[in-house]
Amino acid sequence: MKDIISFAAGGLLQASWWEVVLYTLVMTHITIAGVTIFLHRSQAHRGLDLHPAVMHFFRFWLWMTTGMVTKEWVSIHRKHHAKCEREDDPHSPMIYGIGKVMFSGAELYRHESKNQETLSKFGHGTPDDWLERNIYTRYSARGILIMLFIDLALFGSIGFTIWAVQMAWIPFWAAGVVNGIGHYWGYRNFASPDTSTNVFPIGILIGGEELHNNHHAYGTSAKFSSKWYELDIGWIYILGLKAVGLCKIKKVAPTLRLEAHGKAGVDLRTLQGVIAHRFEILSRYTGIMKLACRAEIQQLKTSGSGHQADELIAATHWLGRGEETLAPIERARIEKALSQNKALTTMVQMRHDLVKLWDSSSASSDQLLHDLQAWCQRAQQSGIASLEEFALRLRRYAA
Repeated sequence: MKDIISFAAGGLLQASWWEVVLYTLVMTHITIAGVTIFLHRSQAHRGLDLHPAVMHFFRFWLWMTTGMVTKEWVSIHRKHHAKCEREDDPHSPMIYGIGKVMFSGAELYRHESKNQETLSKFGHGTPDDWLERNIYTRYSARGILIMLFIDLALFGSIGFTIWAVQMAWIPFWAAGVVNGIGHYWGYRNFASPDTSTNVFPIGILIGGEELHNNHHAYGTSAKFSSKWYELDIGWIYILGLKAVGLCKIKKVAPTLRLEAHGKAGVDLRTLQGVIAHRFEILSRYTGIMKLACRAEIQQLKTSGSGHQADELIAATHWLGRGEETLAPIERARIEKALSQNKALTTMVQMRHDLVKLWDSSSASSDQLLHDLQAWCQRAQQSGIASLEEFALRLRRYAA
């Protein structure tokens, strides 16, 4: 009887509290690694190919610890990128609100997973072998029940709490924090056409998924970190797998390279560099626009035009933060506020013209090169010092 009571209380391991905590953290971190390396970077975006043994380990692990079906997760995520922050986005805080996505993200996932149109349109290329059809998909809930029995056997009654943490880990951190906060609060390295943000520069807790804006700028890149101070632990694991021949990296974001000062003019290499680094360029351009806005806001406040200043403050908030996702009436309000100043009006128009360079899918390279040369010439003749300096820097970009 004493042995039975001891087993019920502490399980086979009779672990101390710190061993229980360590076990839980290790288990949940492996699950996070499975999501970011296998589901996200490999399956959804094809940024790397995994060795079949590694691929199946992650499939089995995620079946045991999350019950997620590969095709469902991949389909929903691909749809998120294709419809980002528009009506059909499965989990946008701009559509559903930050509270709904943060705390009910798993419900949004389950709802979308029942949409067969989503699965058929966005689920191509995911595993479709005997194991997937007859075990992982057919009995998606069996794995997490097996995990519950393992936790109870190893740790006794506290095993249920460990299992509950495992079950809540992905819905909260991935579905809630990344999909919610990652489109609501944080910093942006790139002016991608959405509201994605980097939640934190050190990507350990969520396997590098914290660097969400970097990912939206270069969706197919297997590496999420961009700046020297950013850490993507998922990328470190990928490099480790590559070193022992267990994965092949297919795509990474282009490395920013500037040619030496004094370059004669804009050539084809410049054009290629501008297109490759368009989101970094647009982010830098947004920076000079915000500086000009702040100067104008200060001048409006000094002159007693508080209402106009407030309108310009609201417009400045959305610059470079996915203003393209706003309703037309809101975008018109932003442009109206920016048009109060001649220099800002010029910068807004120049920004539109710059974006056209990489949005022109039908234009030839010669035409795009001519347009870029003309843009740089207009910028240097604008009489706006920051715009002139920006054009000089733009000439140094290279693919």
